[in-house]
Amino acid sequence: MNPKRYLPILQWLPGYGRATLTSDLLAAVIVTVMLIPQSLAYAMLAGLPPEVGLYASIAPLVIYAVFGTSRTLAVGPVAVVSLMTAAAVGQIAPQGTPEYLGAALVLALMSGLILTLMGVARLGFLANFLSHPVISGFITASGLIIAASQLKHVLGVEASGHNLLELLVGLAGSLGQVSAPTLVIGLCVLVFLYAARRWLKPGLRRAGVSERPADMLTKAAPILAVAVTTLTTWGFGLDARGVAVVGSVPAGLPPLTLPGFDSGLWSQLFVAALLISIVGFVESVSVGQTLAAKRRQRIDPDQELVGLGTSNIAASLTGGMPVTGGFARSVVNFDAGAETPAAGAFTAVGIAVAAMLLTPLIAYLPIATLAATIIVAVLSLVDLPAIKRTWAYSRGDFAAMLATIIVTLVVGVESGIMAGVGLSRIPRCACTWPR
Repeated sequence: MNPKRYLPILQWLPGYGRATLTSDLLAAVIVTVMLIPQSLAYAMLAGLPPEVGLYASIAPLVIYAVFGTSRTLAVGPVAVVSLMTAAAVGQIAPQGTPEYLGAALVLALMSGLILTLMGVARLGFLANFLSHPVISGFITASGLIIAASQLKHVLGVEASGHNLLELLVGLAGSLGQVSAPTLVIGLCVLVFLYAARRWLKPGLRRAGVSERPADMLTKAAPILAVAVTTLTTWGFGLDARGVAVVGSVPAGLPPLTLPGFDSGLWSQLFVAALLISIVGFVESVSVGQTLAAKRRQRIDPDQELVGLGTSNIAASLTGGMPVTGGFARSVVNFDAGAETPAAGAFTAVGIAVAAMLLTPLIAYLPIATLAATIIVAVLSLVDLPAIKRTWAYSRGDFAAMLATIIVTLVVGVESGIMAGVGLSRIPRCACTWPR
């Protein structure tokens, strides 16, 4: 038995040198800056306390550095999995209750066990089970649902729903209760983050700033939005004028947690855990393979199952939530020059420091700021032109993609992904017609 096969860290650690350390540390700084507001926001999206997002960005990154095969994949909370978590756990208990958090921990543990067992059984080929059009359609529809779900925080109103139609109806019925200060904050952050994402880096480059500092400043835009809106809310007492804030966040390292072993709860969450496992794995492998190919590297899908599985188990045992490889932060990690998974471990250290020292500073952070951060992040995943491109090359893939989008938007995320899986397995001849 070759231990390097099961412990990929042994493949790169013996040759780890000062130059690699420098590259990994720089990448870790950039990803940490990006990950702090994202972690808080995605925990909120999942209906969990904000610190849960930070906890889910510590131990899982360290564990993935040991068991994962991608040199640049950044593991942590992501938008789509957070939405699926909220949809699944919301059927078990109301948000804000200990039962809700307990169910999220069980969901992370179940997903981790499913992924790990699949890896041991060498089922990595299941990455091909969901076609790219289905995943693309699911992510596009999920992005629209996520963006719509966050509009209530930008408007400062109460609205709920499990699909796009329910969300829009709820928002329309609450327009008479819009909080003006909340709306101003939300719109300002939305405009700022969109402008920074689109124009800040090119502007800095034209002003003579070199590539890497310009990229780091651009990625730091959400941190600036968090700092400015938090200080503004505190300085003008906007929380007393109807602006919802994060409130007190406990400082400290992640707690050790033991998910419950209620057979009824596990039975209720099994399908959701399986779907989260599949979607998370396919997304991670797609990102990992794309980035690895750019450096003429390879990843092992079977071992990736183990890496993601053990990362989720670690999240469940340290107060976290389901995690997977994130597209945006992995690309940032790659562009920042990360050379090994050690960059992820260094990022975990940065998040741990933030969890110990910075949480008292975010009590006055407006929830509208986090909502705007989520909206800008997920809308970059919405790819409506892909529908036209898919129609051009495959009617069968187009049918599967369109069905996934429609069912996800109209019914919900679990139904959408199951519809996509079913249609993507139909033989081509059954759903393709002459052009």
